[in-house]
Amino acid sequence: MATEVLENLKSLTKKAESKMVLLVVDGLGGIPHPDFDYQTELEAAQTPNLDELAKKSVLGLMTPVNYGITPGSGPGHVGLFGYNPEELVIGRGVLEALGVGFHLQPGDIAARANFATRDERGIITDRRAGRISSEKCALLVEKISQEVKEIEGVEIILRPGMEHRFVLILRGEGLGEEVKDTDPQKEGLPPYEPQALKKEAEKTARVLKIFLEKAHQIIKDEPKANAILLRGFSRSPHIEEFPERYGVRALAIAIYPMYKGIARLFGFDTPEVEGDFQDEIKLLRDKWFDYDFFFLHYKDPDKAGEDGDFKKKVERIEYLDRFIPQILALRPDVLVITGDHSTPTLLHSHSWHPSPVLLYSQYAGSRTATRFTEKECVNGYLGQFPARALMSLMLANALRLGKFGA
Repeated sequence: MATEVLENLKSLTKKAESKMVLLVVDGLGGIPHPDFDYQTELEAAQTPNLDELAKKSVLGLMTPVNYGITPGSGPGHVGLFGYNPEELVIGRGVLEALGVGFHLQPGDIAARANFATRDERGIITDRRAGRISSEKCALLVEKISQEVKEIEGVEIILRPGMEHRFVLILRGEGLGEEVKDTDPQKEGLPPYEPQALKKEAEKTARVLKIFLEKAHQIIKDEPKANAILLRGFSRSPHIEEFPERYGVRALAIAIYPMYKGIARLFGFDTPEVEGDFQDEIKLLRDKWFDYDFFFLHYKDPDKAGEDGDFKKKVERIEYLDRFIPQILALRPDVLVITGDHSTPTLLHSHSWHPSPVLLYSQYAGSRTATRFTEKECVNGYLGQFPARALMSLMLANALRLGKFGA
């Protein structure tokens, strides 16, 4: 029954003047760290504004995909937007391509690419090439693009992203997306060979192998960015758009291309914004009267989590805390603060642990929290629930859902 209700929210939605903000703190959740008094990063952070807000809100824990499943950023956001991430699988390549503003044509195969560092044995020592600058990334992408334009009748299209990230698009006949990632997802291993997982993808794998050989020859003398890792080979799927599904005018405010990409795929308006989180807040203020639903993305805690830097993650959470009064000053009817997944610094990666959730609304329910931490969320009013139920909670608290049944 719960699944059926979630799938049919469209029939329950109704118009209202209320405004909703979904603030996604990427990689927010953590686990107790033995080197820091067995605290999580959120527990160690000094967050007076979040803690004060928690006293007026309800808390809980949210499972991004399913118990024990570690989500990528794509599935994490699919669930947050109220769709089933186990059924709606969106490749990382598609999200990255849309994020940099590239219009995918039917049949295009897109992949997320990283510049990386490998040693003389071919072993990856840094999957992110020391997080080279976006300017350096653009120069390398242009250099490769000038020398590798076509392979076996397949057009090779490259677009730079932020820091070490870029996008590879293959355009041509006879391509399939079922190719094994070349990114081993951790240091200490060589890149994998492109391998077709289905017969239909054999040409794709062959073209990718030739591309990597040519590209690696071009960048072989780079001190940091001397290797390329590929993942998330995919075509663009057809999706019922978020504004149509929920009857809202939806705006996404995100600096990183991948998150712009997923928002565009779901039909959000995605104005350009550069700089820092303070620039995102300024744009939120400027657009406040033009939209009903605001997706606001903050990346920094996830980056620190993947780097295994506990103090940095704490610092970036504390930085976010400064802006909570500015969001509240806009008087949102519903404000949710959560993550698309957890990124504990102890693990240096995304994890399967549930994300802390704070829901602020006049109608939210029993308020018992004193801080916004994982421990408080364990005992919170919302309990533990699947991410795809978050939208129904937001809509209900915004008085945008009608009654189910007679």
